[in-house]
Amino acid sequence: MLDRKRAEELMLKNLESEHLIKHSYAVEAVMRALAKKLDPENEEEWAISGLLHDLDADKVDYHNHPELHGPKTIEILKEENYGNENMYHAILAHNQDTKTEIKNKMDRAIYAADPITGFITAITLVYPDKKISSVKVKSVTKRMKEKRFAAGANREAMKSVEKLEIPFRDFAELSLKAMTDISDKLGL
Repeated sequence: MLDRKRAEELMLKNLESEHLIKHSYAVEAVMRALAKKLDPENEEEWAISGLLHDLDADKVDYHNHPELHGPKTIEILKEENYGNENMYHAILAHNQDTKTEIKNKMDRAIYAADPITGFITAITLVYPDKKISSVKVKSVTKRMKEKRFAAGANREAMKSVEKLEIPFRDFAELSLKAMTDISDKLGL
């Protein structure tokens, strides 16, 4: 049984950066929304995978050793006796530097959900009021075409959601709504 409260405690215990904590909540929200659409019976597993996917981000030298981001998270989760193999695989698959094959819907979902949350946050922060409720789906789709905007955002990963038969525009709408629903946690 996956306990959301314990997952949140693990996340808060392992992440120091406020930015990463907010990002983890955002990915959890998007993963929960995707699960409701694609795999409702495993909604909690998907959501918790999103919440914990970057557990090692403050512990790994990601810039010099990107392949360690993910395996260290799994190590932490196993030490805590938390999670399952599906979660572990999805967490590894979200970082393609681990060379983990994307095998199923949850893997594909987390691979796409991770970058879109940062992308939507970047869009929000250029708005005068810096409120996610001001962002429209059209802004997300338009900014996707602007390669210089949030240049580090993995657009290929975000667009890969279409392999789940979800048009990008629908994914942007789903993600925007999921993040808007927790705007207080995100400070947006």
